[in-house]
Amino acid sequence: MLMDRIAAAQASLMALGESYGVNPVIFAVIYVGAIPFFALFTGLAIKRVRAGQNAVLPILAAGLCFVSAYLYLAIVGHGIPLWVWAFLGLLVAYGAWSAVKSFRAKVKQ
Repeated sequence: MLMDRIAAAQASLMALGESYGVNPVIFAVIYVGAIPFFALFTGLAIKRVRAGQNAVLPILAAGLCFVSAYLYLAIVGHGIPLWVWAFLGLLVAYGAWSAVKSFRAKVKQ
């Protein structure tokens, strides 16, 4: 029974992705795969700021990692509803605020 529900959810997700031109597996791989790079570039930026060096490039790279899955969605997706973009905008804004807050706290340590 559980396996039937999982299979149905998977089929539904794949059909939804197909209707918008987005492969959910690729989206998930980009989303999860960017996490270690985001951490790497954030750590590098913190290290450079603490050393009094320019940290623009690692901060930009961390930002690119942060939005990479949504860039994929924007590039290959079509007909994505406006409410999805609004929701993603809120998620990105909150995530950016949280990341900046965390970054500043780590730089002060």
